Amino acid sequence: MIYLASASPRRQELLHQIAVAFMTLAPDIDETPRPGERPWRYVRRMAHEKACAGQRERDRRGLVAAPVLGADTIVVHEGVIVHKPADIPAARAALSRLSGARHTVYTALCLIGRGHNETHSRSDVTFKALSASEIDAYCATGEPIGKAGGYAIQGRAALFVARLVGSYSGVVGLPLYECGQLLAAEGLL
Repeated sequence: MIYLASASPRRQELLHQIAVAFMTLAPDIDETPRPGERPWRYVRRMAHEKACAGQRERDRRGLVAAPVLGADTIVVHEGVIVHKPADIPAARAALSRLSGARHTVYTALCLIGRGHNETHSRSDVTFKALSASEIDAYCATGEPIGKAGGYAIQGRAALFVARLVGSYSGVVGLPLYECGQLLAAEGLL
């Protein structure tokens, strides 16, 4: 068994897919990027901080000792993080930015158990050119709210993806190959 330091339903579904028993701990951390912090450093720091916060929460609650997995996913376009939109105008802006362009999705993982292991995946995603009506229709579903880059590849936004090079599950939020490697190194798979 592990603890997942994330409230993401997508990460939970992916762990179920590979038959990993887990309990969710939802850490509350400051996710503000540091001035001048490079996106790939930021995502790795977030995964590490989430795992550490999950470990502290596990210990605070007196839960059984088991490894803690932290994960974070970001979308980067032209060197800039496209954050999770909190509302429809922000979602429209994010999708307009990604329309007809290639962007990179980084997902970092940190597993704190017997040791302290980290890894990440990088995927390049190219969106087709989106019309204003396609963006509006997608935003009306509510799906882009709170999602990295303003889209869910496992949802309706799959229709926008012209090309994907890398890890589909990494774009969803938990790269299963890399996660499996971390869990195997800990003797959990």
